[in-house]
Amino acid sequence: MEFTMFVLLVPLLMFLLLGLCGGRMKPLTAGVLGTSGLAVITVLSYVTAFSYFTSGRTDGVWQPLTVVNVEWLRFTEFLHIDLGILLDPISVMMLVVITTVSLMVHVYSLGYMKGERGFQRYYAFLSLFSFSMLGLVVATNIFQMYIFWELVGVSSYLLIGFYYTKPAAIAASKKAFIVTRFADLGFLIGILLLSFYTHTFNFEELMSGTAVVSASGATFMGCSVAAWALALIFIGGAGKSAMFPLHIWLPDAMEGPTPVSALIHAATMVVAGVYLVARLFPLYVEAAPDVLVMIAVVGAFTSFYAAVVACCQTDIKRVLAFSTISQIGFMMVALGVSGMGGHAGLGYMAGMFHLFTHAMFKALLFLCAGAIIHTIGSNEMTAMGGLRRYMPLTHYTFLVACLAISGIPPFSGFFSKDEILTAAFDFSPWMGGVMSVIAGMTAFYMFRLYYNIFWGREAVREHQPHEAPLTMTLPLIFLAAVTLVAGFIPFGKFVSSNGVEYVSHLDGSVAGVSILIACVAIAVATWFYAKGSSALPGKIAEGLGGFYKAAVHRFYIDEVYLFITRRLIFSGISSGIAWFDRHVVDGTMDLLATLTQRVAFGIRRLQSGQIQQYAFVFLAGTLVLVVLMIYCW
Repeated sequence: MEFTMFVLLVPLLMFLLLGLCGGRMKPLTAGVLGTSGLAVITVLSYVTAFSYFTSGRTDGVWQPLTVVNVEWLRFTEFLHIDLGILLDPISVMMLVVITTVSLMVHVYSLGYMKGERGFQRYYAFLSLFSFSMLGLVVATNIFQMYIFWELVGVSSYLLIGFYYTKPAAIAASKKAFIVTRFADLGFLIGILLLSFYTHTFNFEELMSGTAVVSASGATFMGCSVAAWALALIFIGGAGKSAMFPLHIWLPDAMEGPTPVSALIHAATMVVAGVYLVARLFPLYVEAAPDVLVMIAVVGAFTSFYAAVVACCQTDIKRVLAFSTISQIGFMMVALGVSGMGGHAGLGYMAGMFHLFTHAMFKALLFLCAGAIIHTIGSNEMTAMGGLRRYMPLTHYTFLVACLAISGIPPFSGFFSKDEILTAAFDFSPWMGGVMSVIAGMTAFYMFRLYYNIFWGREAVREHQPHEAPLTMTLPLIFLAAVTLVAGFIPFGKFVSSNGVEYVSHLDGSVAGVSILIACVAIAVATWFYAKGSSALPGKIAEGLGGFYKAAVHRFYIDEVYLFITRRLIFSGISSGIAWFDRHVVDGTMDLLATLTQRVAFGIRRLQSGQIQQYAFVFLAGTLVLVVLMIYCW
């Protein structure tokens, strides 16, 4: 399957072509060219997936396939960095997810970004991001993954800050870049630790028993080096996937174009952390099971925190942003409560399944939001209401996505979320109960959003809303259709923790309870927001007092970071270091320079150029030496 190389080469070529020559093209030409390139690699990705999964298992297990692998840098006899393409069930699945969502975003952007300044630049950045993300998921080794991991960060910075004339967009892009770079430092340290003790970067070698033993043998502060390394690697994943407390960049990243939000913050970049844990999952299970428990706890807390905040937001893109954070928490919990093989591996399969289904319906939600913002001209729900009469297609596709994320059968989200809840209950009744409550909160805030947009009281508008153009509605129809049928895919036959076919069955009790909770939450949201005239939400908000205000302000986590950075680090630590640098370091250098200058000025008269003076000094020196010799000897 050497043709898989073109999945990486084509978007790279598109980036170079549009980046270097896009300014000389008409905007439509650049858009069609970028979209055509994505269509090609989408077809190649589907062909790759079909070829891989029809090749059959070996001894009942899907075998990893290295399509190409070349040595790039060699450090020792054993330690070297390679560049290549690795195909296995999760990388093939990610190829399909990334290219599908990216293609829909490319097509959608032809209508949404029409007339925008920098249209060609926008498509060049999209191609760079697609190349970076695809390179990340097919990496043969962890250092290659890190290289593309950083490229993803750079390309996301460019896309978030696309509207570079807006101060908010510039601030959001810098915030995303800095926060994720801070987390990536942990990732890099973890890679170096792991490679130092295992003598390899290669994924297949890392998963071998020898590598695990060598990394687990050394200890530090009561924990194995492998556990420390994998915990640090997870910090990198937590930054990319916006896990608490490294989540602060994602809501602000909504300042970028809405199609960018669908691409980066729904289906691709934010799941990079989940993919990282899934890629190293056998290593986590064997060498650091306690770290997996930590991942589950962090994921559960993040999911709950984001769900609470989402219930109080009025900006539709911020609601969807916190919804994404909450759903990524579900995936992390699924991986954290999972084990290897058999029923123990349910969590892994469920997490990957939810990654797949969530990518489709969350991209659909963001693209629907973009269509609404495109016609209304505002992100605030107060500017909407009653849009179902003016935008029927957007209304129905948005409803499909809301039902899917709420876990209502037969939509895809029900099947993946139910498997996660089953795995959580198997791990701990407390974990299952918490995740069930969060699932109910998800249904509530999503239908709060739905009713405030499409039902309720119409806002006063200067012009009548209308349906989006065909280039924007076609991706909505496609993603809605995928959301309707994706739940019936026998996902366990293709992706499992140990490569063996996993046949899943719905747990009737768990499914029944989750459906009941979701229906109750939807009923409450209908009662509160369907007519848009209920006073109950306002009374409840007043009753909650400070808690509600704190939730609106995201529990002041951003303010805490600003206090730490500005007051403690910049004003406290950094100012002291700056004083020491200015007065001690620079002062010492300035003193040496001053002394040197004064000495030079003092002795410069010795170099007068007068022979008589030089002869006098010579004779005087000779006389002194003669006198010293006479009296000393």
